[in-house]
Amino acid sequence: LDTLEKWVTEIFSEIPNNGLPKPSFGHLTQPFDTPEFHKLYRVVPIRKVHSLTITWALPPQEQYYRVKPLHYISWLVGHEGKGSVLSFLRKKFWALALYGGNGETGFEQNSTYSIFSISVTLTDEGYKHFYEVAHVVFQYLKMLQKRGPDQRQVIWEEIQKIEANEFHYQEQTDPVDYVENLCENMQLFQKEDFLTGDQLLFEYKPEV
Repeated sequence: LDTLEKWVTEIFSEIPNNGLPKPSFGHLTQPFDTPEFHKLYRVVPIRKVHSLTITWALPPQEQYYRVKPLHYISWLVGHEGKGSVLSFLRKKFWALALYGGNGETGFEQNSTYSIFSISVTLTDEGYKHFYEVAHVVFQYLKMLQKRGPDQRQVIWEEIQKIEANEFHYQEQTDPVDYVENLCENMQLFQKEDFLTGDQLLFEYKPEV
């Protein structure tokens, strides 16, 4: 560790600190508020696969990294057990898989907006009923909105424990990739969260 610290000091100490704040593009509001975004697009795939993807452009969420509200919602949407969206669609023989989430960095999350997407892998029969599939997804989200998060703190705490276990028992990564990820975290999180801010859930705030 002493050797690594010596190398870092020698290599990076000469880089000047200009004292400028981190760039923010928060003033560029609603970049997707265009007619082109509020449309249904049909794309012919190369492979023989049917997929329905629904995408929302939300206000920027990166300041809520300690709460991770989109991670919480993606967990509920992606649940595969009894009463889930996927369970219902499978009973109808309309879907094979479902994924919902946000990449939490780069294009999908920044100081201007956050992207949240739900993607459903459809069967041939599901493709014929993709409007009904979309309706089921929106019904489920409406139910979550109506019930609110207050009754589901136990679910958030379960997610928190799972992410903590994965963090503490994760496999060793390539050092270069780890340093690159850490440098990115330094642009996004408070000092005390550089190592954990992209993985752990810290605070339960239902109002967020």
